[in-house]
Amino acid sequence: FFDQFSSPSLMGIPLILIATTFPALLLPSPNNRWVTDRLSTLQLWIINLITKQLMTPLNKKGHKWALILTSLMVFLLLINLLGLLPYTFTPTTQLSMNLALAFPLWLATLLTGLRNQPSISLGHLLPEGTPTLLIPALILIETTSLLIRPLALGVRLTANLTAGHLLIQLTSTATTTLMSTMPVVSLLTLLVLFLLTILEVAVAMIQAYVFVLLLSLYLQENI
Repeated sequence: FFDQFSSPSLMGIPLILIATTFPALLLPSPNNRWVTDRLSTLQLWIINLITKQLMTPLNKKGHKWALILTSLMVFLLLINLLGLLPYTFTPTTQLSMNLALAFPLWLATLLTGLRNQPSISLGHLLPEGTPTLLIPALILIETTSLLIRPLALGVRLTANLTAGHLLIQLTSTATTTLMSTMPVVSLLTLLVLFLLTILEVAVAMIQAYVFVLLLSLYLQENI
């Protein structure tokens, strides 16, 4: 069951690079036509909607991050959704890749705050009005919660997608196994598989949105 999460390779060459770059080739390229086709119009509408949702919590200083946050959102959406197709590999089920996305962006938000407003950023580690005896412990707790953020981002995305893929595979295996012996039960598990697939499509979109939204909220704290 866990073989589907191992990185694919061909003749010893890892194919994860192709798995991460291929979805971008499916997007229609922009053109100079006055009247665009339906696919380009739909793509533009979705990107505008995503950008509006991500930029709403941010003030004007944070709007400089619009390109990278929107690009990350579209990238995660494409990979998560295409990974639900049969015989495909989902790179976002790899914890190493998710941490490689989460850690640099989280560190960039942290360094932005330390550069622009160091006193306010460090002030988050010690809330106002804290009793003197609790100051050392509270600083340790807040520092730990700050440093654990990128790990939480990566683990959340990995765990949700991995659990969803395992559930789909277990249910589909039960459906095919029971087809010959108990066809009625097999039909019920097929219905469960259909509903589970719809749920996983929603999870794939929600997890991509949550990942980027939390990054934008971390950015808002530091600007």
